[in-house]
Amino acid sequence: MCCSGFLKVMMFIFNGGIFLAGAAILAVGVWVKVDSGSFLGILDDVEGVPVGLSQLVNISYLLIALGAVLLVIGFLGCCGAIKESRCMLLTFFIIILIIFIAEVAGAIVLFVFTGVAAELFAEVENGLRTSIRKSYGTQGSLTSLWNENMEQFGCCGVKNYTDFNGSPFQGQEKIYPQFCCNISSTIFPCNADEAMFSMVDGCLDKLVAAIEENSLIIAGVAIGITAIEIAAMVVSMVLYKQIGTKA
Repeated sequence: MCCSGFLKVMMFIFNGGIFLAGAAILAVGVWVKVDSGSFLGILDDVEGVPVGLSQLVNISYLLIALGAVLLVIGFLGCCGAIKESRCMLLTFFIIILIIFIAEVAGAIVLFVFTGVAAELFAEVENGLRTSIRKSYGTQGSLTSLWNENMEQFGCCGVKNYTDFNGSPFQGQEKIYPQFCCNISSTIFPCNADEAMFSMVDGCLDKLVAAIEENSLIIAGVAIGITAIEIAAMVVSMVLYKQIGTKA
């Protein structure tokens, strides 16, 4: 009886962790979805985008689905422990096992993608630069996307300020977006000399660096969630068998 009570408490703890992880992942997925200023939105106007990059714009749906499933699983595991339902516990175990396998596969994909992220983005570098020189300053949606991302990442253009050479934004003058000059600069508008002196990093390099840095955080969180899932599967099976012996 004491052992059964301990197992139920452990199930609550593990499933509480799964439930909170699901809520966090769901929130991130919704945030990515509604973030219209995402740098990936710019890829919609670029031709010849590699398949690996074009699929990244759908990552929000994957996060929302995974978060929702983890929420349901956390609730299902708690209910199974309270009601001592073998059916719920077995269903919980099977779903967790499937998600565990999917997470392992996802981790492998993330690891591989992190290593080739720079190469994939390099393939669209010229397309992004052409897009800027053709439409930045005249096409409202594209101009807004670039402005939002340059402000968010603290970057300028694809590689540097020269990406805006010949763009409609410049017109007859050699001016650049203010993001291409240091924030402390009092010169307005941003001219070629000030932009060259400021040496603001390109958005492509900033994005690749952010992906590589965040992938380490994501990997750490994934390892933590995986450990909780393994422990929850073990406890659910022990409780499942214990309930079976009472019947």
